[in-house]
Amino acid sequence: MGLIAMSERDLQRIEVLSKVIDGRMTVVSAAHVLDLSERQVRRLLERIGTDGAASIRHKAIGRLSNNRISDGVRDYAMTR
Repeated sequence: MGLIAMSERDLQRIEVLSKVIDGRMTVVSAAHVLDLSERQVRRLLERIGTDGAASIRHKAIGRLSNNRISDGVRDYAMTR
């Protein structure tokens, strides 16, 4: 497995969730720290269990925006 670029938020999530996995923190306190619901924390823990820490990374990183202006329209607007 190669390098995976992650944001500071993703790294903090992994750190807090690893504390929950090790039993050093509860799901409730992790939810407060991450400003998420308990249900979302449990979902993240499940995802880490099945796919590993890389699954915490945002899925849209590296993809084009759905709301992107096409190149032709952008070029036309820039020439005006």
